[in-house]
Amino acid sequence: MHDEAIERRYLVMPHTERGMVVGLFGGSFNPPHEGHVLVADIAMRRLGLDQLWWMVTPGNPLKDNSHLAPLGRRLALSEAITANPRIKVTAFEKTLGVNYTARVLAHVKARNPHVHFIWVMGADNLAGFHKWQRWQQIAQTMPIAVIDRPGSTLAYLSSKMARTFDYARLDEDDARKLWKQKAPAWTFIHGPRSLLSSTALRARAGG
Repeated sequence: MHDEAIERRYLVMPHTERGMVVGLFGGSFNPPHEGHVLVADIAMRRLGLDQLWWMVTPGNPLKDNSHLAPLGRRLALSEAITANPRIKVTAFEKTLGVNYTARVLAHVKARNPHVHFIWVMGADNLAGFHKWQRWQQIAQTMPIAVIDRPGSTLAYLSSKMARTFDYARLDEDDARKLWKQKAPAWTFIHGPRSLLSSTALRARAGG
């Protein structure tokens, strides 16, 4: 499936209602797998989300995109493994003409001023978070929930982001209150972990 064949419903921002608590879970999802689903499900449950936007990005500026499957295929695969109707698979980022998270999140927040957003990411991204463009701006745009991933459990202690914003960390027992906090605010949520990774799945598939 070529990117040109992407259905319009994927390219518009999901509908929200005033006062909703919405998680934003972005990534290449190349391919999506049960580890991603586990992160999404834990976030939905522990953060008390009304929706979670599964944001499939056109490309990652920090990664080699030569092995990136077409966006349309990654969208279809993502939708196929997400059974929860409150998880909205979307690629609206493609229509913005920007590919940096800080700009995307600022745009989403400006478009939805009456929604409470939380940026959701797996702990495997925490170690390199300080390499993202305007990473401190991301932390100051909306609260962040970091979901445990294999091999990354101690990232909340050692990463530059965790050290920089240590003062803003909320105990995970209070995760359902995260949306009420003024950014910067973040929490690290422990829970069941999946050993699956997109890199390993691509290697198993031969590329």
